[in-house]
Formats: sequence, structure tokens, C-alpha cells
Amino acid sequence: MSERLTGLPPVLGAGTRLLVLGSFPGARSLAQQQYYGHPQNQFWKILSTLWQCDLVALSYPERLQQLQQRGLGLWDVYASCERQGSLDSAIRNPQVNDLAGLRQRCPSLCAIAHNGGESFRHARHTQALGLPVWRLPSTSPANASQTLAHKLAAWREAFEAAGLL
Repeated sequence: MSERLTGLPPVLGAGTRLLVLGSFPGARSLAQQQYYGHPQNQFWKILSTLWQCDLVALSYPERLQQLQQRGLGLWDVYASCERQGSLDSAIRNPQVNDLAGLRQRCPSLCAIAHNGGESFRHARHTQALGLPVWRLPSTSPANASQTLAHKLAAWREAFEAAGLL
């Protein structure tokens, strides 16, 4: 039996215009208490390329400050779950975060981007908010079938549409 895991707190604010929703933090991210903490995850590299600043070189609090200044929020669809390892396919008995309350928490929110397929399975909840919803290719190292260039192009499109570039 797997232990019950609790996710990370949201990185949201009144100025959040685009929210990136992952599924649930991997084991490395949970251990570090940092979103996208696995060094092979391409999330920070993609943002660094889009914004033309080296987020990877910054401390984690500095990275989050950059996100908030630029109107980007981070959260996961699952508040908690049971899982062994880090794969989304191993998630069992998940509890979904309060996605319906996002409009109240983020009055400037204009779009939501799901980072990967497991997150996008909950698009019906985010689409109910009446905002554009994007399905982005996962930045996870488990998503090795898509090139970084392909991922970057999809992420750029969403960020441009939300006014973050």
C-alpha cells in the first residue's frame, strides 16, 4: 500500500494571468518542496528560453518571484494522492484541488494551461471557469517522445495568447 502524499501550496496571486496546472509533484519535487524540482524536468528551461532569462541559475524563491512578477501561477490538479515513485500512472485515490475557486483567488486570471495529459484529464473543471484552457506537452522527463523544440513551440503559443511574452 502506498502512503498518502500531500502536494505543494499554490503559487498564485491577484496578478496571476496564466495558471500552469501540473498533475502532482514528483518524489524529488516533494522532497525539495519545489515545483519542478527534478533536474531533468524541462519546465524551468522552457521558461528561461521564453523569457530570455536564466531561471535555472536563480534560487527557488527568486524563481517564484519572477513567475509572480510576470503573471504566471503554478499549482496541481491533485491536492493529495497515494503513489509509489513519481509516475502519473501510479497515482491512486487522488483528491482534486479547489479548481472552481480559482476565479476568486486570481481575479486577473485569463487562461489555464495543463502541463501534460494527466492534468488535462481535469480540463472539464477548468473549462467550467469560462477561460481559455490549453493542453501543453508535459515537461516531465517521462515525456521523452516529444522534442524540446516541439514543447517550446506549444508553450510559446500559450504564453503569447495569455500576454506573458
